[in-house]
Amino acid sequence: MADRHFSLGEVEALIPTLTAIMGTVMALNEELEAITERQKAERQRIAMSGGGVVDRSAWRRDSARIAGLGRDVEAQLARILELGGVPKDLRLGLVDFPHLRDGRIVNLCWKHGEDRIRSWHGLDEGYASRKLL
Repeated sequence: MADRHFSLGEVEALIPTLTAIMGTVMALNEELEAITERQKAERQRIAMSGGGVVDRSAWRRDSARIAGLGRDVEAQLARILELGGVPKDLRLGLVDFPHLRDGRIVNLCWKHGEDRIRSWHGLDEGYASRKLL
């Protein structure tokens, strides 16, 4: 259970900051997924050919980039957590904030690109169960 419950106004005041942070996270994550997929395809190619030549320099470079991107994503997500948000989906750019609604704790749900909070959902629900405010 969250220690803090956010008002609608408090979360909406964070939207410019959230937009910048989550935009960065989404771009980093997209690059991370692309490089990871490239390495996966290379592993499959090697396995299918029963071995094969590996460009070790490119592999090391990609591996180092994956590690760096992972650290960068984690650092940005930590910023969201420090603001009190809970990142939920890096592809959609979802962040939840605990909120009291009609005496019960729910999540205010923000999606990257939204200029205000429009939805909420129960703690045991997710994006698909969003309800309009």
